[in-house]
Amino acid sequence: MQYDILDQITSPDDVKKLSADQCRQLCAQLRAFLVDSVSKTGGHLASNLGAVELSVAIHRVFDTAVDRLVFDVGHQCYVHKALTGRAALFSTLRTFGGLSGFPKPYESIHDAFIAGHASNSVSVALGMARARTLKKENYQVLAVIGDGALTGGLAYEGLNNAGASGEPLIIILNDNGMSIGRNVGGVASHLSHIRIRPGYYRFKKNYHRVMRHFPGVYDHIHHLKTNLKKAIWPCSFFEDMGFQYLGPVDGHDLDQLCHVLSWARELHAPVVVHVNTVKGKGYSFAEENPDKFHGISAFDPQTGLTLRGGGESFSSVCGKTLSDLAGHDPRICTITAAMESGTGLDSFAQAHPERFFDVGIAEGHAVAMAAGMAAQGMIPVFAVYSSFLQRGFDMLIHDVALMQLHVVFAVDRAGLVGEDGETHHGVFDVGYLSLVPGMKIYCPASFAEMRSMMEHAALEEAGPVAVRYPRGGEGAYKGLSRGLSACLRPGKDFTLVAYGTMLNEALAAAELLEGKGISAEIIKLNAIAPLDCGAVASSCGKTGRLLVLEDCMEDGCVGEKLAAALAEQGLSLRSLILKNLGRTFTNQGSVPLLRKSRGLDAESVAAAVEEAMKHGKETA
Repeated sequence: MQYDILDQITSPDDVKKLSADQCRQLCAQLRAFLVDSVSKTGGHLASNLGAVELSVAIHRVFDTAVDRLVFDVGHQCYVHKALTGRAALFSTLRTFGGLSGFPKPYESIHDAFIAGHASNSVSVALGMARARTLKKENYQVLAVIGDGALTGGLAYEGLNNAGASGEPLIIILNDNGMSIGRNVGGVASHLSHIRIRPGYYRFKKNYHRVMRHFPGVYDHIHHLKTNLKKAIWPCSFFEDMGFQYLGPVDGHDLDQLCHVLSWARELHAPVVVHVNTVKGKGYSFAEENPDKFHGISAFDPQTGLTLRGGGESFSSVCGKTLSDLAGHDPRICTITAAMESGTGLDSFAQAHPERFFDVGIAEGHAVAMAAGMAAQGMIPVFAVYSSFLQRGFDMLIHDVALMQLHVVFAVDRAGLVGEDGETHHGVFDVGYLSLVPGMKIYCPASFAEMRSMMEHAALEEAGPVAVRYPRGGEGAYKGLSRGLSACLRPGKDFTLVAYGTMLNEALAAAELLEGKGISAEIIKLNAIAPLDCGAVASSCGKTGRLLVLEDCMEDGCVGEKLAAALAEQGLSLRSLILKNLGRTFTNQGSVPLLRKSRGLDAESVAAAVEEAMKHGKETA
């Protein structure tokens, strides 16, 4: 398809110059462009296809170089990026050094705020609106939030405060009836009820246009209308919070969207614009399977089939293991925060639907609910991405750890996750989970260990316990070791310590070193809490040199703990190398490329050991 109109768009100013007919052509070209681009790079497709007209309308009505547009999560920002001069960069989408799949202020002045996690947009936007008022500046502030993000409690904290604030602020509710998984709970039911009132905003607009010339009459009628409506018809909870409510609006009617957004801008008040969209709009495969095309790898645009085989993953092995265990123990149940498929719990949900609980995008609630279930004798397993578990940390300490309740945390996407970048890497859990008194942390390096450790965590442990594992499949190591640690390869010159799938890099490094005449001993940690310092000390007593390899942040890493323990024992090392991610965030890219860029691949490890052996002095 020719992109004759899209190719002319170098900034939002070009969008404003288009005729209505050209805008409709632009929307069609944007959809074709999205399918073509994402089919090559992978990415978030369905949500962007549903937000095409909405994004065009925003850029027709507002100036995002000055006005502040805050995306919630940011999955639907691709059209915005294409319209703000970045269409030519889409061949690099989500690649190392390329275009990010999320809003990033360092990329463009049109990206007002970083995004990656859900439910914070209203709070951020209100902060911007208050700053604008305090500084006596003049610009609009908009937040685009999906109905899925409305299941998160932070969204209501923001809405409650924003509605009462009186600050001019526009909240655009992009309601497609779907989040990553189908929405659950009372919010979805309420929005379904609101959807039956199309055209209501037209009446309100005309009413306000006429009555603004008669303020005294308007106040009287408004008071009467409000009381009457409360008596005979349930109010929109947005109006109860203090918002002007406009909608629902057809999210694929560009003219209607432009009109209602213009009106929202004129109201100079807290406004909610409720927009109905279809996830995957315009691409039949995505419309029929919006979950599959929410986040997808490279695919054939003609068939919709992914080009890379799925295969087994740590997530799917976890889900199947839990389903099998639950078949024998009625106490086992699972919890997800709108990530049934992503965390591999599909099989569990099908086999044990009465013991599977999807709480929506509400990780803090999930942890607290798990604590309640554990207190009453169940064995709850909360399967959650590492970076999302961060939002439940307070509940983990207060509701789980203080009472030493037996809650199992299946910590998915631990370590570097790849193309989603710094908002999604699971690189903090090693530090923050090990802070929690009584927490046990297991780190499988193979599918066999995934099965064994999950069964042990669920049925043999007490108190809080985490099993952390990476995105994707196992590597060359497919063994099964038991206990807190194991020596997988004896050596006399250097001790290499690793856990999880980073073990594969350590084993490969040892092979490279053997070719250079250096004998490396491999100590595999099966658990990082409690930490088997004795096994490491015994090895280091022989080699006198230690390298600890891990894809987590430096502060709170296992290497620091081992170094401190060895120092306490009075063991002096000739070389100590801590290989980790340091104190900086890691950008996007494939996991192998990211490991290489941060010196965590086998070649970099071998080179560091060679250098230390050559100079015979301590390095870091």
